[in-house]
Amino acid sequence: MWKRLSGSIRLWPRSGPSWANIWRSFSPKLWPQLFEDLTPTCRHLHLHEWNWVKSYVGDVQIDVEVKKYFCKAGVKGMQLHGVLRVILEPLMGDLPIVGAVSMFFIRRPTLDINWTGMTNLLDIPGLSSLSDTMIMDSIAAFLVLPNRLLVPLVADLQDVAQLRSPLPRGIIRIHLLAARGLSSKDKYVKGLIEGKSDPYALVRVGTQAFCSRVINEELNPQWGETYEVMVHEVPGQEIEVEVFDKDPDKDDFLGRMKLDVGKVLQAGVMDEWFPLQGGQGQVHLRLEWLSLLPDAEKLEQILQWNRGVSSRPEPPSAAILVVYLDRAQDLPLKKGNKEPNPMVQLSIQDVTQESKAVYSTNCPVWEQAFRFFLQDPRSQELDVQVKDDSRALTLGALTLPLARLLTAPELTLDQWFQLSSSGPNSRLYMKLVMRLLYLDTSQVRFPAVPGIPGAWDLDESPQTGSSVDVPPRPCHTTPDSSFGTENVLRLHVLEAQDLIAKDRFLGGLVKGKSDPYVKLKLAGRSFRSHVVREDLNPRWNEIFEVIVTSIPGQELEVEVFDKDLDKDDFLGRCKVSLTTVLNSGFLDEWLTLEDVPSGRLHLRLERLTPRPTAAELEEVLQVNSLIQTQKSAELAAALLSVYLERAEDLPLRKGTKPPSPYATLAVGDTSHKTKTVPQTATPVWNESAAFLIRKPNTESLELQVRGEGSGTLGSLSLPLSELLVADRLCLDRWFTLSNGQGQVLLRAQLGILVSQHSGVEAHSHSYSHSSSSLSEEPELWSGLPQVTSSAPELRQRLTHSDSPPEAPAGPLGQVKLTVWYHSEERKLVGFIHSCRALRQNGRDPPDPYVSLLLLPDKNRGTKRKTSQKKRTLNPEFNERFEWELSLDEALKRKLDVSVKSSSSFMSRERDLLGKVQLDLAEIDLSQGAAQWYDLMDDKDKGSS
Repeated sequence: MWKRLSGSIRLWPRSGPSWANIWRSFSPKLWPQLFEDLTPTCRHLHLHEWNWVKSYVGDVQIDVEVKKYFCKAGVKGMQLHGVLRVILEPLMGDLPIVGAVSMFFIRRPTLDINWTGMTNLLDIPGLSSLSDTMIMDSIAAFLVLPNRLLVPLVADLQDVAQLRSPLPRGIIRIHLLAARGLSSKDKYVKGLIEGKSDPYALVRVGTQAFCSRVINEELNPQWGETYEVMVHEVPGQEIEVEVFDKDPDKDDFLGRMKLDVGKVLQAGVMDEWFPLQGGQGQVHLRLEWLSLLPDAEKLEQILQWNRGVSSRPEPPSAAILVVYLDRAQDLPLKKGNKEPNPMVQLSIQDVTQESKAVYSTNCPVWEQAFRFFLQDPRSQELDVQVKDDSRALTLGALTLPLARLLTAPELTLDQWFQLSSSGPNSRLYMKLVMRLLYLDTSQVRFPAVPGIPGAWDLDESPQTGSSVDVPPRPCHTTPDSSFGTENVLRLHVLEAQDLIAKDRFLGGLVKGKSDPYVKLKLAGRSFRSHVVREDLNPRWNEIFEVIVTSIPGQELEVEVFDKDLDKDDFLGRCKVSLTTVLNSGFLDEWLTLEDVPSGRLHLRLERLTPRPTAAELEEVLQVNSLIQTQKSAELAAALLSVYLERAEDLPLRKGTKPPSPYATLAVGDTSHKTKTVPQTATPVWNESAAFLIRKPNTESLELQVRGEGSGTLGSLSLPLSELLVADRLCLDRWFTLSNGQGQVLLRAQLGILVSQHSGVEAHSHSYSHSSSSLSEEPELWSGLPQVTSSAPELRQRLTHSDSPPEAPAGPLGQVKLTVWYHSEERKLVGFIHSCRALRQNGRDPPDPYVSLLLLPDKNRGTKRKTSQKKRTLNPEFNERFEWELSLDEALKRKLDVSVKSSSSFMSRERDLLGKVQLDLAEIDLSQGAAQWYDLMDDKDKGSS
């Protein structure tokens, strides 16, 4: 049988002629040695796999002579000893019975080379180990697991990449925790004084190797590091840990341990102190076997478990991804229609792997496999770049969200992918296989005494969370009692009287006036009003807002200055105790200016307490639009309080070093930066910030986590509209950062700012404005409460629940507007909200806008116009207009409101959709209520 098999194996494919020649030269001698006295062993019913523990002594002889320098070098004899596994697959029905032979060393073999001539120098101690290591590294790169040598025996063999790189049997998570009782290698004063050691550990499984950090001057080091390795052959592969003492010249060996991975598979979880061979002391390892799951059913459970795992330098993985890169078609040519030399770069976050280059073709075949560990496949992406081997020319690109695999059968995609930034027919064939990493937590037990490794309470029930003895991860934040207790103080600077004159002309002979402005300081914030030119009784009418706490002793400091070209002149100051305003909630006073002969200032202060309900939000927005002054910023409708407690699983710098993270919280132009926590992927900040929110429906909280000197680690955008629908306008939980790696625990709560002293009513109702409706209005509203406040012009606002039912729109539609008189500004204010059910004259909807005219004047000075809305019968405007005139003058006017539409782009004609005229003498201008008015034809305007 063996002779037939040996003969069949000599069938060679067209590809790989170099290996074919090597195999032809070695097979006559190698196969008899391999199969001599061989009895096949059955492993998991695979009769096509055998192991040989053989020492190959080669009679190879290589001689090199450089005549110019009269030197000779060479190799005479080579010995290679190790466990070689040969796999014959796939099985076939015809000769040669199997489609390919794959072989690999389960562990690194040992190598002995007899150098001759000048290369005898490589036998010198030190150089010998260096040269042997370099050669073995080259051999391991293609012949030691997970690498294997594949020899196809038939032409057009399918799935070559999968045969060369099959899925691993499982993953072992290695927790290198500590060591104890290590030997001391450092000596001082020529060995008279014994020191300690600077230990570090090398962890190796096959070609996968990891090096821990160095712990200086310690014989009982604590590393607390975690590594993950892929295991392909069980039993067979070994976990090897070597401990060394770090020295400037040559590191001293402190001992090693080895463990077959089959024992980890059998145990599931091992947590033991292993004795070091070749030295003294023990090393503490925790080993966990992670099974590969072909479906996404337990993904959330795995992610929840991983959040409680304390892992460094890399966060724990939730899955692995194997990419089988097969081939590409119709890649673009280089300049001059030259064939490219394509290679592929595959990246997931900061991990990039490259394929080999295939020369002079735009239809390359790679047949290579690449493996990646994934922290959260729901949000990570695979980035594929096809480039020329110079890396300067990109031939195509592909970005694939890995979430696609979570819904694919068996977490596998096997297909052509269209390339972007490439030719019209350029595509790439890949097979992507994802497997989730599942730890059977039923086998996990935790230490009975925290911090004492190896002390186990087997009766203790399994816990969800860390496998390295860390406290359970909190589900909610724990802010202190002062969080969320802030208020907003609205500062209304109205006017001043009897200010002193500081301006002088003609050398002081002519007395002028002053150009006053106001400066306010409170709670670390400063505000400044605009300058009123040449006025000793200025009127500013500006509103400022500041977030305040209930800390006693705070004062509002107010100073008035005269604006000059050089130095501004002092016009007086005053102070207001913040305690008085916070206790009473409202203050409206004339304050005497101090340190000047005359002058007084009119201030209005109101405390706004956030309310955890969105029921009054529309009402607040409407009131704010009415009391908004031209010189003031947009008024706040809500207060956002944010408590940022901690983050976990942040990405590491260059994949190995923990960052020094800080966070920035921002809403609009306002931001807050936290402290920087040095060298950790799990920072704890415990910081809070508060923000004034003007439009809660459209604004969002932007959070960025950055590393000191390492850029952005992750970000989060939280729309405040999510808070508006949350219970008590509050969200308190873990949020996943946008890069898919890392989470933050924060609390965000919104409070609506309801003014009790706005001076306007915000009820919103509808009625038909006609001769009959005007006479019925007092009766219609007689049953509604109109409670007068202590201030003469202030009224209690009505909520939407108190509003009467809306009347149906007329045949031409309706317009919603608010008209009121702003006594502080001495202005008539009109606010156009919207229109509804407008008339459609033609085939297409109109392009409506609203025109306002204050009659009887018809000049441009009183004309106002909204923006134009495109193709709608229900336009939204929300625009405000003002006319400066006294209240007596306003009561003599009529407001003409016309809704129009442009007839065409080239024409100046306007179609009248409807209009309404309001007699301002018949409207209570002190209320400022939003109302719907029926639109009428131009001929009916006199009947309104």
